[in-house]
Amino acid sequence: MSEPTRGEPAPSPRRSWTDLGPRLASAAVLIAATVTAVYFGGYVFAALVGAAFAGCYREWDQMVTLKPLTLIGGLLVFLVALAALLYPLLGPLAVLVVMVVACLTALVVGGEGAPWRAAGLVFFGAVIVAALAIRGTGTDGIFACVLLGTVVWLTDTGAYFTGRLLGGEKLAPDISPSKTWSGALGGLALGTLAGLLLWLVFVPASPLWIGLLLALSLSIAGQLGDLTESAVKRRFRIKDSGDIIPGHGGLMDRLDSVTFPAFLVVLVGGLHTGWGDVAGGLIHW
Repeated sequence: MSEPTRGEPAPSPRRSWTDLGPRLASAAVLIAATVTAVYFGGYVFAALVGAAFAGCYREWDQMVTLKPLTLIGGLLVFLVALAALLYPLLGPLAVLVVMVVACLTALVVGGEGAPWRAAGLVFFGAVIVAALAIRGTGTDGIFACVLLGTVVWLTDTGAYFTGRLLGGEKLAPDISPSKTWSGALGGLALGTLAGLLLWLVFVPASPLWIGLLLALSLSIAGQLGDLTESAVKRRFRIKDSGDIIPGHGGLMDRLDSVTFPAFLVVLVGGLHTGWGDVAGGLIHW
């Protein structure tokens, strides 16, 4: 979600809905592509994850260096995509090796923004591993991805509409002036309800309270991821990370709320049954 940069006038109390059409159209395309990739898994899903987070890193690189993409920046973007494509063949070790090479490159020739460049590589490398580990190779991975995506997407949707309709007290005005408590609570309610319904339908044998706790936690984690990206954007005084997605801004603006929930899914699933079957550990209790 985007917000005004410092120095801009405060937004009018009257809410604008002019971006609703582009947002819905973009969301439909993104959901269709994601569902298709999740269904096929393997290299298809890895390619989507690689393209998405390489695009995120491109925006990150331009944001932290305050310059257009350079040759070195382009190389780092390529390495992020390559790491994802190598995962189905060689596993997390491949991502680790590629990200180490990328971080060393960023630190040696990265210039003034080198530490931020390297930090972005570590973060997006971890997100790639998390996303691909969640999907895995079995059918449990499909449901785990659907659960994660549905909770996050409907949390964002609930926050958008509730915040626009009700407005009210700002959630974190120093970080994101456009976010409100009403939006946060509306998003939490819709995301949690959607996740709980999916849990009831697809894994009725697992305890209901676990589904409720997971959906609630994923919704909160998604909003924390959104706020974290907003804080970084404020640090570099930019409004949107990019403009590649009509109505949404950049890829980072759309995927920020997926990152923390993905880490949470891996943590819960891995601790429950082991790191080799994250999705199974998430949904079978």
